[in-house]
Amino acid sequence: MSGRIPESFIDDVVARANIVDVVDSRVRLKKAGKNYTACCPFHNEKSPSFSVSSDKQFYYCFGCGASGNALKFIMEFDGIPFPDAVEKLAATLGMEVPHEDSSPQQQKQQQEKTSLYDLMNQASLFFQQQLRFHPEKSAAVNYLKKRGLTGQTAKHFNIGYAPDGWDNLKRQLDNDGTKEKALVECGMLIEKDEGRTYDRFRNRIMYPIRDMRGRTIGFGARTLGDEKPKYLNSPETPIFNKGHELYGLYECRQIRQTLKRLLVVEGYMDVVALHQYGIHYAVATLGTATSETHLQKIFKIVPEVVFCFDGDAAGRRAAKRGLEIVLPILEDGWQVRFLFLPEGEDPDTLVRQEGKEAFEERIHNAMAISEFLIKSLYPEVENPDSIDGRARIAKLAAPMVAQIPGLALRGLMNQALADHTGLPVSTIEALGKHEPRPAPAARENPAPVHAAAPLQVSEHNDEYSNTIAIPLLDKALGLLLHTPAGAQSVTDEHLAICVSLNHPQADLLCKLVHKLRAAPQPGLTEALTLFSLEPEFQQLRQLAQHHHPLWGNQTQVQEVTDCFNQIRRMANKQELTRIKHKLARVNGQLSQLTEEEQKRYLQLLQDKGVEKA
Repeated sequence: MSGRIPESFIDDVVARANIVDVVDSRVRLKKAGKNYTACCPFHNEKSPSFSVSSDKQFYYCFGCGASGNALKFIMEFDGIPFPDAVEKLAATLGMEVPHEDSSPQQQKQQQEKTSLYDLMNQASLFFQQQLRFHPEKSAAVNYLKKRGLTGQTAKHFNIGYAPDGWDNLKRQLDNDGTKEKALVECGMLIEKDEGRTYDRFRNRIMYPIRDMRGRTIGFGARTLGDEKPKYLNSPETPIFNKGHELYGLYECRQIRQTLKRLLVVEGYMDVVALHQYGIHYAVATLGTATSETHLQKIFKIVPEVVFCFDGDAAGRRAAKRGLEIVLPILEDGWQVRFLFLPEGEDPDTLVRQEGKEAFEERIHNAMAISEFLIKSLYPEVENPDSIDGRARIAKLAAPMVAQIPGLALRGLMNQALADHTGLPVSTIEALGKHEPRPAPAARENPAPVHAAAPLQVSEHNDEYSNTIAIPLLDKALGLLLHTPAGAQSVTDEHLAICVSLNHPQADLLCKLVHKLRAAPQPGLTEALTLFSLEPEFQQLRQLAQHHHPLWGNQTQVQEVTDCFNQIRRMANKQELTRIKHKLARVNGQLSQLTEEEQKRYLQLLQDKGVEKA
């Protein structure tokens, strides 16, 4: 982890950048008097209401209210966090980003990662050069031509060729013998038991996998014939996590267009072919099933995702897995649809046969998530159109719908299920509540629960205590936004207590602390930018307006610490009350409590601060 970026450097980068160039490289601008205009990239519109001012170095949309400087535009359009946006903007200006407060170990880790990125970019350039100049390039070129690829498309995706041989790449990138270990670490060389190494990729077409910043982090490789394995991917490395990345996402962002949806397909060539035919919003998972991380990344960029599958049984099973992953994270305003292709066809072959318009018509008519949810259950129900069959579908589907966090969407899905089965909505909702719910997903960077963390007493209803906690949680959120440095003073015990409150505000507080610890920020504006693409952004902005630090006789950081101590005392007092209630039910017999409850009870009695809460 790198240290904090100096505020003076951030100001310098923003001052040097020309916002017109930054925006125009992503959205085509037109001159309109002193300013420049375009259709807003952040909401759908037909008439341009998005304005960029060269004088003020500021953008503003009169339709949706989106506004900011060059740095914020990169964050929102590219879907990357604040530190990455600074790095990306600085790179366009030829500036190297300095970091403060980095430990020697952090500096070493950052240098090692930078070295791996450099090696992967060099490898990509090597493979591209081999496709152009290698004496045996004709086999690779003919293969790509046979698949219908143009030179322009190959260049857009940086497609290359790994020639046959055991050490072509090794000799090119490690001619002095100093980079062998790093090449093994980034997956480009394979090490044998006796310590010898050789090229991982040989006689294959090379598809570079790039992250959101355009850095090569891995490769997908296909044989020129039918040798096995036909496809070979880079292994997991310090800079490449298959479950986090999507092939083609970087390339989608380089087309000057407003992205309204992303089409998730299965293969590299599917993505490349669709892009060549003008469908510039196709991406692919990297040999893994679509993950929650993939979906969270997609929904930060677009409001709609269309999953594209083969129409056979395997495709239906893959679609069902995708459905199960997306339901627990589906928020209001997000849309998911499912496109099934004719059996034996894939996007690559089909778009070549029927062209862009016909293929996009298929996307337009893709199955809504409500329809697919119901139809996906048909194989599990005998005679699904009968009364018993419809009742069975309702019993199976209602708990799945109940997982959806979006209130409006969940209500509409329940209505669709009610319309299909003929049952009242109230019955569908009751079925969803009565069925066991899946275990909640782990919170982002959960805090370790120490021995002194609050003890949960199952007999107690936490609704009352959470109502009391909300004002304090809101205050803590507001104070932290104004004083981001206070996150460093928040202890693991404080976070464990927040986790135990089991409330969305407490979860958000933990998330804010973790983000500020990972990427320290100098002030309110920078702290808010960490959430600029998160659903909680507006909520945090309002809290910052209503909860200001007192900044009287105490320091700003101390005020944050005091607020967390208040939360701790309040939680401990409520916990003590719960245990006392349980003691009263067993006539004050301490022996009737569990050993853990007895120990915690005595700890709380000795905490004088509890009674002051």
